[in-house]
Amino acid sequence: MKRQNEQEQNKNTDIIENVNKVGIPNVPSFDNNIQFITIVGEIEGHNATTSGKKTTKYEHIIPMLIAAVQDPKIEGLFIILNTEGGDVEAGLALSEMIYSIDKPKVSLVLGGGHSIGVPLATATDYSFIVPTAAMTIHPIRTTGLVIGGPQTFRYFQKMQKRINDFILRTSNISEDTLTKLMFSTDELANDIGTILIGKDAVDYGLIDEVGGFSDALKKLHELIDKKKNSVGK
Repeated sequence: MKRQNEQEQNKNTDIIENVNKVGIPNVPSFDNNIQFITIVGEIEGHNATTSGKKTTKYEHIIPMLIAAVQDPKIEGLFIILNTEGGDVEAGLALSEMIYSIDKPKVSLVLGGGHSIGVPLATATDYSFIVPTAAMTIHPIRTTGLVIGGPQTFRYFQKMQKRINDFILRTSNISEDTLTKLMFSTDELANDIGTILIGKDAVDYGLIDEVGGFSDALKKLHELIDKKKNSVGK
């Protein structure tokens, strides 16, 4: 009995440590063929953000994605987003990683999928957004001292093109529409860009469908079954 209590205590400690590090409790209480991954708060890249701020570290998410690919029991990925954006290269790296995985993938925007969260939402095979969620589309920006104005501007142009090309490759939005939304001047008080709420993101072709968790999960099961049937033929 004492040994059983110690094992249970160790199990709970492992779960708490995992939640603190990654934000996802890995509870092996039942067999699951779907890997759920949450990307919340600010996406942290090469530099650590200020303490006390909720972040998602890309070096935590990438190993989870690799494990999901290698695990034969995992048949699909469910990406849940509520992010304000963050490090551009880290977010784009995660987006490309998700997009390149050959298992069925579905994303759900809850709360927000802002800034670099946009390509993260479109990186899956099918994307959902809840009616009240928001997505902000705006050009990349920097803070602090800029040395070499023209060079920095050209670097920003190339970085923006990388992001735009990915969004255009992974969604149904047109280039003209994306550019128009990105440089709109009548929505944000201290910035340029556009905020899309729920159905707006679908109407513009950025997200596939308005729906909640059950809708997204049902769609993922459909994609998994479709892949199984195509392999079986």
